[in-house]
Amino acid sequence: MTVALWIFAVAMMIVGIAGTVLPAIPGVALVFAGILLGAWIDDFTRVPVWLVVVLGVLAVLAWVIDYVAAAAGAKKVGASRYAIVGAVIGTVLGIFTGLWGLIFMPLAGAAIGEYIAQRDIRRAGTVGVATWLGLLAGTVAKFAIALGMIGAFLFALIF
Repeated sequence: MTVALWIFAVAMMIVGIAGTVLPAIPGVALVFAGILLGAWIDDFTRVPVWLVVVLGVLAVLAWVIDYVAAAAGAKKVGASRYAIVGAVIGTVLGIFTGLWGLIFMPLAGAAIGEYIAQRDIRRAGTVGVATWLGLLAGTVAKFAIALGMIGAFLFALIF
C-alpha cells in the first residue's frame, strides 16, 4: 500500500508540473498535494510539518501570481477594464483551443477588449502584448515555485 501511495504522490507532482503551464490543470495545487501526501506517508519524520506549511504558503503565493500576473502586465500600460476582461475571456477560451490558443488567446482577448474601449489598433496591440508578457512571467514564476517546492521536499526527504 505504501508503494502505491508513493506512486500516487509522485504522479501528482509530475502532473502538477505540467499544470503550471496548462491552465486546465491545477498545477501548483497538485504539486503541493503530492508533497503533503509524501510527507504524510513518511509520518512527517523526514519532511517536517513546518516545511509542509512553508511549501503551502508558496503554493498560495503561486496561485496569487497566476491571477495577478496578466492583470499586472495590462495595468502597467494603462489597459482598460475591457482589456482585462478580454484577457480573462481569452484565457478561458484558450483552454479549449489547444496549445496555440493557450498561448495567444489571452493576448487576442486583451487586444480586442482594448480596441473596443479605445478604437486604437496600435494601443490595442501594445496592451495585448503587455498582457501576454505578464501572463508569461506569471507562468515562469509558477513553474519556478513548483520546482523549488519539489526540490525542498526532495532535499528534506533525502538528507
